[in-house]
Amino acid sequence: MIEPSFPTASWARRFLALLVDWLASSLVVAFVVGPQVLPLVGGFLADQPDATGSWWVLAVYVVESTVLTATVGGSFGKLATRLRTVRVDGSGRPLDLLRSLARQVLVIAVVPPLVFKPDGRGLHDLAAGTATVTLETYRARQAPR
Repeated sequence: MIEPSFPTASWARRFLALLVDWLASSLVVAFVVGPQVLPLVGGFLADQPDATGSWWVLAVYVVESTVLTATVGGSFGKLATRLRTVRVDGSGRPLDLLRSLARQVLVIAVVPPLVFKPDGRGLHDLAAGTATVTLETYRARQAPR
């Protein structure tokens, strides 16, 4: 297992990125399907909240974060909070789509991000061979040596 030779991002910033992602995914679902499917809104608009809204938000989050991580190095929330997901092998290559999907599925399982090593990488990062870093660390790793 490869250990990163660079600092990883703080958990507070990663959590903020996740909140931004979740809010964005919720807004997309509300725009496409309607606000009544969202858990908080649906409970106020109907007698029984529609549980399918949570599943739609989860699906949008997984697709959004998988595709953006594989193509531009981070989900919408990570990009907005100046974080990036990088490979720890030092190759500088973007994460492939399958590895990105596996990483996001582990994130939504909740336990892997809560079990982590002293270097700040959770089980989802260990399984995918990735680390979450700040934009400054990312740029420093991309600079020609």
